[in-house]
Amino acid sequence: QVQLVESGGGLVQAGGSLRLSCAASGSMFSINVMAWYRQAPGNERVLVAAITSGGSTNYADSVKGRFTISRDNAKNTAYLQMNTLKPEDTAVYYCKVTATYSGSVYSYNYWGQGTQVTVSS
Repeated sequence: QVQLVESGGGLVQAGGSLRLSCAASGSMFSINVMAWYRQAPGNERVLVAAITSGGSTNYADSVKGRFTISRDNAKNTAYLQMNTLKPEDTAVYYCKVTATYSGSVYSYNYWGQGTQVTVSS
């Protein structure tokens, strides 16, 4: 099992910045992909950004140039630096981890509990 702890959400004015963190813990696992999703009220959960263990990244068009995903493999922690925030970025942000276990060919997805980000206009 992998446990995820998210932090860093909050209330910020438009144009401001926030940094989200997602720390993974557990045993006998390796993390392939760490990603951030978000879900606004009444909407589906959508991918915001993802990063592989090798450092390759992928971003939603709506956040390109404003958000930066990074990770510290030694700490099993992912970060999402969010700059120039807009009211439409308001959502619950979820961390998702894809992990594999020693001796297994299967991968497993784990979700964090979510952290609220609210951007006021």
